[in-house]
Amino acid sequence: MKNNFYKLLFLFTLSLFAVSCSNDDDNHDDHDHDETSEEHTYVRILLSDEKTTELTLFDPHEDKTSSFTAKFPKSSLYTTESGRFAGIIHRDNNFTETFDSGLELHGDHIDVDDVPKFGILAGSSQKPTHFKSKIGEILTFNDGDGTLSVGKEADVNKAGAVFKNINAGLLAHHGAMAAFTNGTYAITEKDNSVTGTLPEKVKIIDNTGKTLFDAKIATKGIHGNASDGVYAVFGSASGILVVESNGNQKLINHPEDFGTAWFGSILETAAAGKFIGYTAAKGAYLIDVTANTVKPIIQNTTIMQCKVSYDHKKLAVLLHSGDLKLYDLNSLQVEKEIKATAATATDATVKPQLAVTDRFAYITSPTTGELLQVNLSSSAIKKTKVSSTPYMITIIGYENSESHSH
Repeated sequence: MKNNFYKLLFLFTLSLFAVSCSNDDDNHDDHDHDETSEEHTYVRILLSDEKTTELTLFDPHEDKTSSFTAKFPKSSLYTTESGRFAGIIHRDNNFTETFDSGLELHGDHIDVDDVPKFGILAGSSQKPTHFKSKIGEILTFNDGDGTLSVGKEADVNKAGAVFKNINAGLLAHHGAMAAFTNGTYAITEKDNSVTGTLPEKVKIIDNTGKTLFDAKIATKGIHGNASDGVYAVFGSASGILVVESNGNQKLINHPEDFGTAWFGSILETAAAGKFIGYTAAKGAYLIDVTANTVKPIIQNTTIMQCKVSYDHKKLAVLLHSGDLKLYDLNSLQVEKEIKATAATATDATVKPQLAVTDRFAYITSPTTGELLQVNLSSSAIKKTKVSSTPYMITIIGYENSESHSH
């Protein structure tokens, strides 16, 4: 009987020990593999420099930087629709080049298809300024002569690939364009009814530059636009101009308290027909083009950067004070507030730039040559030396950690 009792006691203790160890393992796992504590394996951050031709590619998961040489300094960086490539615009040097992350999305996982490198696809045009990427295309609007330049993502690494110019018979102006999923484009036009460089109207053209639908609405000046492929939305002094591929056009009024303020920046979201309008004079607002509503997300006149997250589901706002605010675009509620940087003077020549994934915010520090990596879960901030004067920033790659399983 005694022996049985001790046997039972021994087994009971053993089982307790096993449970305890198992719990320890779970905790250990959670701690080590808490998915929000690390960036996705296949996210990359690309940065340009204000004073040098250096491009820096940062791999947050490996905590590794690589350096590349762009054609010119002070380049603007943009991500293509697929996420694999970046468009590099040298406006003042009339040149656009491309960069390949080497990562390829294969359904539910990522293949490392190539090493990071410049693409072959490049092109010369007059003051390429406005960048868009839709339906597998890479587009710039060229302010110098009012033309469009178009390249294909599929041609980035193709021998002899160059951007093709589309001439729609426009006057030179500070313009913009948007691609519709049917392959046509909404493009701004200038008739000089408004003084200055801003266009007044938007027409629809095909890929040869032929006009399919004339402009229907004249505005007091247009700047900033976005498109979800169905609606093209332009910021204008007369209201929010909404253009459809069938030629339909309408204006949505600004909120009543706007006075002369208007949205000079329009951003895309993950929700169909919903866009963000931003003006430094008022703040950021959610525009619903089907309901014709404009709702405030943040009303603030000290915003330094206003960016949608990489998945277009959140809005990140960096104030001049250095405070970072993250908003859920579904609820329009603030989700996180972090003191991310020191304050920046409103008249600073080069200001911090912002890019956000679902796990981290990345902020350039032009004065220290660093990239700040802000953990949106823990609020921890890590600094990485990138280049002498980081200028522009963009995310390339994928919010995915699944590799090809053999």
